[in-house]
Amino acid sequence: SPSFAAVCHWFLRRRGQMTGLAAVGGSLGGIVFPLSLQALFPRIGFAWSTRVVALCDLVLLLVANLCIRSRLPPRKASRDNILPDFRIFRDTVFALTTLGVFFIEWGLFIPLAYISSYSLAHGVSEALSYQMLAILNVGSCFGRYFPGLIADKIGRFNAMVMAIFLCLVATLGFWLPAGNSVALIVVFSLLFGFASGSGISLTPVCVGQLCKVENYGRYYATCYTLVSFEIGRAHV
Repeated sequence: SPSFAAVCHWFLRRRGQMTGLAAVGGSLGGIVFPLSLQALFPRIGFAWSTRVVALCDLVLLLVANLCIRSRLPPRKASRDNILPDFRIFRDTVFALTTLGVFFIEWGLFIPLAYISSYSLAHGVSEALSYQMLAILNVGSCFGRYFPGLIADKIGRFNAMVMAIFLCLVATLGFWLPAGNSVALIVVFSLLFGFASGSGISLTPVCVGQLCKVENYGRYYATCYTLVSFEIGRAHV
């Protein structure tokens, strides 16, 4: 959350494009880590594979934290500045946006959680089934950047609606009839990855439309304090 807030502090007119560019890193990790773990599991086992990922996370997060800069001067630490402010939900538009993000996350995590097991259950090889998550994240790499670029021109909420509609088309048009077709499963993974990636990268930009820049961190944190309960449920 602070890293997204930092990006939004620096950009306004090109906020969608720059936030999408920053969010591409998450999708790159979604490609590298599954493929790395697939190669490491048979060689060094689950425990040491997990430790390798943890070490990579430690190094990368240290670099990331050293590189992040805020344009605005820090405020004095206080309860109002640190904790989520649920009084913001008196704003009907913000409350409805948070509710929308809650249900978006609910829907997006279902294919992410089940695409590999679905593929395996429908005759796809074990190796390719595991790689479906990486294929999905290939689509997500493009989906996190280009819709943000478009959103700056046609409107952030408009682009978000289009992205979610594309998720619906991908699910009903490709995944539902896919069955044992490897080609359809791959096409669905790429298309849904593109659409869902834009849903993730556009969320902080849409929230930023509803407040002043100096209040963005509090708005985004308050929104995702509630959304995090859904993300936790999806992972469980």
